[in-house]
Amino acid sequence: MHRRALLQGAGTLAASAVLGRQAWAEGAPAGDGWRSYEMVTEVDLSRPDAPAELWVPVGESRSVYQHGALPSFQSTGQARLVRDARYGAQMLHVTWTQAGGPRTVKVSQVISTRDRTADGARLSAKERAFWTAPVPSLPTDGLVKSTAMKIALSHPEPRARLRAIYDWVVDNTFRDAATRGCGTGGIENMLETGYLGGKCADINSLMVGLSRAAGIPARDVYGVRLGPSKYAKCLGASGDVTHAQHCRAEMWLEGVGWFPVDPADVRKVVLEEKIAVDSPEVKGHRERLFGSWEMNWVAYNSATDVALPGASKPPAEHFLMYPLAMTPAGEMDQLDPDTFRYRIVSTPKAA
Repeated sequence: MHRRALLQGAGTLAASAVLGRQAWAEGAPAGDGWRSYEMVTEVDLSRPDAPAELWVPVGESRSVYQHGALPSFQSTGQARLVRDARYGAQMLHVTWTQAGGPRTVKVSQVISTRDRTADGARLSAKERAFWTAPVPSLPTDGLVKSTAMKIALSHPEPRARLRAIYDWVVDNTFRDAATRGCGTGGIENMLETGYLGGKCADINSLMVGLSRAAGIPARDVYGVRLGPSKYAKCLGASGDVTHAQHCRAEMWLEGVGWFPVDPADVRKVVLEEKIAVDSPEVKGHRERLFGSWEMNWVAYNSATDVALPGASKPPAEHFLMYPLAMTPAGEMDQLDPDTFRYRIVSTPKAA
């Protein structure tokens, strides 16, 4: 069995893009609202009996609100920590080249977080161009562009433009409970069909695409909830968080930095708490989620249309928010952890 921590495997890290790369934290911060969780992901690919590859997302250290300690892992395969070339997104890559035998992985990481507002970050001209550029799943022309212009044209000031887009997304989308997982983020299809229902990867990706089309640097942030929420039961998780993945969004404003928003969680409260969108309670969530995140959640990465290191073909989904496995028969269903056989457990740690 292979046992490595990040420092032992540092030589295996793939080269990463300068944009979006974050440093690993050496220790957990304490005080000033920080909380810590141990996140353990276990995967068993022993069936089907065939060679396999696995990619497991891990928590980043991001700005002033999240520190990811060095992850440790145990594996029966060849395992190494890698980054994708475009975003520097961090993940564990495991390969089993032979059929037969156990195929198990356990990844443990301590994550420390604190509630966040805007972070004051500055962007270079290169970074601004990077986070406003279209990618295949986030086009910024055609119907996306025309919709963004209709919403934002009368708001020349970036924050007012961003608020107009946010309010439009909250008012015009809805959470569709029948959507599998977190959705697909196919924003062009959403606008073309007029069906604006979905889950977080749909609603928040729409926010990101419209913002980019309006000239505002924007990105999705893919992660998982780790603890209960002090605001609404449906916005939290604890213990077994295998099904608690959640995508958020942040936009960059001059003099403000990366500005967090989450219109998808506004719509989640409306559906799951059975509260009208124009109720005082939902209005409170709408205001809170324009400019702040409750950090009972860990960010994995912002790698939209990610290219998985070592993969022979792109993944079916354009993001890495769940463990993802491929065999000679194809990609396993990452939204079916009972068949795929993975489990994610979150345990609070004392400060």
